[in-house]
Amino acid sequence: MTPGTMRTSEISPPSIPLRGMRFHAGSGPATALDHLRLLGAEPVTGRGDALLLTAPDDAVVEARVTWGSAGNQVYDEATAQAAAGLMLVHGRRDGSPRGLAVDYIATATGISTVQGLLAARIGRMRGGSVTAVDVSADRVALLTISQYLAAACADDDEAIALAPGGPPFTTADGVRFEVEALDVGVWAEFWRAMDAPQAALRKGWRPFQFRYATACAPFPEDLHHTASARTWIQVRAAADASGADVCRLHTLTERAAEIRTEPVLPWELLAGAERRTAGSGSIGSTDLPLTGFTVLEAGRRVQAPLAAHLLGLLGANVVRVEPPGGDPLRGMPPTCSDISARWLALNRGKDAVEIDIKSPADRKRLCELAADADVFLHNWAPGKAEQLGLGAEDLSAVNPGLVYAYTSGWADRLADAPMGTDFMVQARTGVGEAARPADEPPLPSLMTLLDVLGGMLGTEAILAGLLTREHTGRGMRVESSLLAAANLLTAPALDRIRAGGQPRRPAGFRRPLPTGDGLVAATDEHANAATDYTDRIRELATNDAIALLRDNGIQATAVTTDLADLPADPRFADALTTDGHGAVAVSSAWRFR
Repeated sequence: MTPGTMRTSEISPPSIPLRGMRFHAGSGPATALDHLRLLGAEPVTGRGDALLLTAPDDAVVEARVTWGSAGNQVYDEATAQAAAGLMLVHGRRDGSPRGLAVDYIATATGISTVQGLLAARIGRMRGGSVTAVDVSADRVALLTISQYLAAACADDDEAIALAPGGPPFTTADGVRFEVEALDVGVWAEFWRAMDAPQAALRKGWRPFQFRYATACAPFPEDLHHTASARTWIQVRAAADASGADVCRLHTLTERAAEIRTEPVLPWELLAGAERRTAGSGSIGSTDLPLTGFTVLEAGRRVQAPLAAHLLGLLGANVVRVEPPGGDPLRGMPPTCSDISARWLALNRGKDAVEIDIKSPADRKRLCELAADADVFLHNWAPGKAEQLGLGAEDLSAVNPGLVYAYTSGWADRLADAPMGTDFMVQARTGVGEAARPADEPPLPSLMTLLDVLGGMLGTEAILAGLLTREHTGRGMRVESSLLAAANLLTAPALDRIRAGGQPRRPAGFRRPLPTGDGLVAATDEHANAATDYTDRIRELATNDAIALLRDNGIQATAVTTDLADLPADPRFADALTTDGHGAVAVSSAWRFR
């Protein structure tokens, strides 16, 4: 366990965010119900079509969750993945759209539902009048691919071609593995130690480096050939010699044997200082719930910046801590008005302050900023904050009411864990096997599944910390992780293993069907029935194919095959806007009323 943190079960009862509250599960995503229970709310029998959270004073906040607006052909997980572009992004590595075999959007929507309820409750305690929050799963789906969507609609082209290809690699003795190198020198040394052709390792770096941004990595086949001529022992020796990190793909069966039988909590929450804090004052009846809160974010890549972005959508003022000269990712192609479209997807609307954390004077300045903040959030490497004197104890000393948040890779839960990046966590936890049906190789997705879901868990943990602070006046330390996100996605498959069943979904699961001019995806309920019409719809235009299926009682939608088409797609009317730089922006998934 990370030093200075504690699991929820170890917190004294007054610090459990929803202690004394009840939830009526008339309707709501399974993840939402589970997380409300883990946060301390008691489930009681409820009726109706809303999820009701009732406080001890009988104040009620309701959540209504829908897949999409009426008539937009988004009915369930499969059709949401198809319409919002997840099938397209996940399928880039393989060259064609294909569905994720995990319920990714439903899981993300469940987390968003709890976020909305926690935020609404915080707003109520600060004088707001919100009594309900509506959550739209189709907008949550768009949020999960927002960086890919923004890039597709940018002014210029991608830095690399969007073409099939990517890790993992396979050794001579049949071991599939992922490699991680965050520096070109480490990458080059690893492949030199493997005796790869010089031209291949040079050409391979850029697509490898950009795979987090593009969800594909079309590097030279010579790298695969090089790996296939080496044993796993030789690969590990090359990694040790170069400083690269390698991880073999673990199976779900291995993970089931390793993981504890009791639920692994999706966050860690620890009550902080005893001293009272004045909080962030009251808000008006029409304000967003976090209006008046200040979030200080020192985040990199996706996980922490996304967590802060969501807090901004809930009304908080977010201040990014960037290195001298600004975040280098601001210039990452493709761009809108000379600013990275991907960067804007996660960071638009944030203020920024440039701080050199290696400088004692600048670290003092950061502490001064934290003294006036409500939240400090980072995803630095493990132990770095403490080494810099910016750990939870350090910042809590200058601001006892601070919610100190860390979004990590592993939460210090696995002793032999590799580097805590998205694809390495996927490889180590069996996500690649769970995310693909039985007729596909068990390969990690090159869509940043865990970075996004991990960021959402970070927002949920911060909101739980802020609500606890409103109740108790005490600061909080909270931590979320990519490992927790992986555990959420693999939980159903692990349950099937424990029940003696097959962990993976059957062959062809969520596989789109071709039409005369595109692809269609049926709902999971109607997928088998839809295959009976394969030959007929192959000759029809997509809209006609959908109409034919509908006339035969089968719900289906068109599969998005170009993300640049989404802003004009009638299925997502009002879900997408354009910011001041001309970049596409996903509207909030919440509507408070």
